Amino acid sequence: MSAIFEDSTEIAEARAVARSFLTDAQALHGLPVSDRVMGNVQLVVSELVTNARKYAPGPSVLTLDILDGAVQVSVWDGGTTLPVILAPDSSRIGHHGLEIVMAVSQSVGMHRKPIGKQIVATVALADDPGGDVLGKQI
Repeated sequence: MSAIFEDSTEIAEARAVARSFLTDAQALHGLPVSDRVMGNVQLVVSELVTNARKYAPGPSVLTLDILDGAVQVSVWDGGTTLPVILAPDSSRIGHHGLEIVMAVSQSVGMHRKPIGKQIVATVALADDPGGDVLGKQI
């Protein structure tokens, strides 16, 4: 599923697209989608689309896919500069979006494209049966 966003007022719509995508994945395909996963995917979508709208010219494209038991959230924008992930700093006001995305995702990748860049975050669909809320192995 893909959606194009052209201004920052559409960030709530991007979250709604993610919610609808996951609701359909659960209802139509029987895939597990916990409340935690629903919230985390919407959070990742919100942060990535916000960054694209704030820092890149022109439209951005949100793509959601399900691959290997995970939701792949991809946001393309026309900006050529890859974002910098800042070290955690509780005294910093703002600029925590990618920190948050990295905390709730299994993986995050940044790729330059012939035009613009693409940020891809992967969030596990199912909660870890071992109890790790992030689904990551330590």
